[in-house]
Amino acid sequence: MTQNQPGSGPTALRILLGSQLRRLREGKGVTREEAGHLIRGSESKISRMELGRVGFKERDVADLLTLYGVVDTQARSAVLDLVATANEPGWWHRFNDILPTWFQAYVGLEEAAARIRTYEVQFVPGLLQTKEYARAVVTAGSAGIGAEEIARRVDLRLERQRMFDRPDGPVFWAVIDEAALRRPIGGAEVMRAQLEHLIDLMRQPNITIQVMPFSFGGHSAEGGAFSVLRFPDHDLPDVVYVEQLASALYLDKREDVDRYTEVMERLCAVSTTPDETIELLRVIAEEF
Repeated sequence: MTQNQPGSGPTALRILLGSQLRRLREGKGVTREEAGHLIRGSESKISRMELGRVGFKERDVADLLTLYGVVDTQARSAVLDLVATANEPGWWHRFNDILPTWFQAYVGLEEAAARIRTYEVQFVPGLLQTKEYARAVVTAGSAGIGAEEIARRVDLRLERQRMFDRPDGPVFWAVIDEAALRRPIGGAEVMRAQLEHLIDLMRQPNITIQVMPFSFGGHSAEGGAFSVLRFPDHDLPDVVYVEQLASALYLDKREDVDRYTEVMERLCAVSTTPDETIELLRVIAEEF
């Protein structure tokens, strides 16, 4: 995926299906130009399909699977069954007017993930934020934006959190830099409520929170925040998401994923245990 800035609210399945088609094509040594010619299109069309920026036609996907040597009936059916679903817009489609195009893809991937591991440096992760903390974050980063749009951005963040209420909701594992917990976003009252909220969330079996303490000093993730997403279908690759100021990187090549996964493992190994996390959160809350 390298850098992906999709344009029309692609669903998670569309992105993942495109990624799977790219891996199959590269595995057979087929060029995008050759693949495009087969489906009566162009190299550019194949590129847009593989990035999840366009819808899929079942005939095109079937022809590509044949070209890529996927002849097993069950394997073909598994891919083709995704086509209709992949073309359907997700719930976040109604927020497209306020969602940056480069972030639309992430919301879809997040919704489809079975496990999300994230490292955050500056803020409490969005999926763990209270409404008041989220409003303070959005307001601080939205100079010149009206109150109505700020409210909608907060609503979007809270809507994303509903995934934890689903029976099949993802496992969420966060490592938060201690600096993010001590930064007084929204003021003392907002921060105390946010820290107490984190303690409450840790009672949920699918949520784990660790803290990278100041006392540790330098560590392997000094480059900044990132997330690693894993999906229920083991044939789909993990995806690393790295947000930038006005764009994002979506990485699914094995060497990139392995590198970030190794960093995440190191972070978890040297950060607070869950019990230590609760103790530290209480200490910090008392200091506000």
